[in-house]
Amino acid sequence: MDDAWLDRLGRRVGASRAELVGLAILLSSGIAMVAMLLWWHPSGERAVPDGASLSDGEPTTPDGGLEAATVVVHVSGAVAAPGVVALPMGARVHDAIAAAGGALPTAQLAGLNLARVLVDGEQVHLGAMGEEPEVAASGVRGDGRIDINRASAAELDELPGIGPTLAERIVRWRTDHGPFTSTGQLRDVSGIGERVFQALADLVVV
Repeated sequence: MDDAWLDRLGRRVGASRAELVGLAILLSSGIAMVAMLLWWHPSGERAVPDGASLSDGEPTTPDGGLEAATVVVHVSGAVAAPGVVALPMGARVHDAIAAAGGALPTAQLAGLNLARVLVDGEQVHLGAMGEEPEVAASGVRGDGRIDINRASAAELDELPGIGPTLAERIVRWRTDHGPFTSTGQLRDVSGIGERVFQALADLVVV
């Protein structure tokens, strides 16, 4: 600061030069402190979006990342390259057949819903002409009830109150937790409340 200017200011306010310099230093420190408080979150942490946490300085979702956007299915029967294939979520039966090399000339496509959305972990079997259907693979019992441990997503989809989404969740639940030990465990599947369960309780079996 200019010494003459400080002397004039000191005479005007009745303060010495040293007192004026000290006051200037205090004001500068105060401004710096306010700037720091505005930069940091009041709790002492940087604010992150709702539902996220701070890990290595970057926001992440509570489960640590997004779910894998793929389905893995086993394609068997009259296809060029039977085996396990991975496809994007939302892929359909015809996509699985194409991923397995395509249908053989002897393939029997009648009765197979090529437009059905695939469910992770299922098997797509393409029978050959003249091949007897695999009755044991069906989840439909002789009395018409659905075995929820054997039924395909398509068979589960036929139950009242169960659409494609809930059918996929049922298949995924038994894949993650093992076979159902009672029909009441269907209540553990996300989206199946008491009302839905009561509507299908007499139609399912384990």
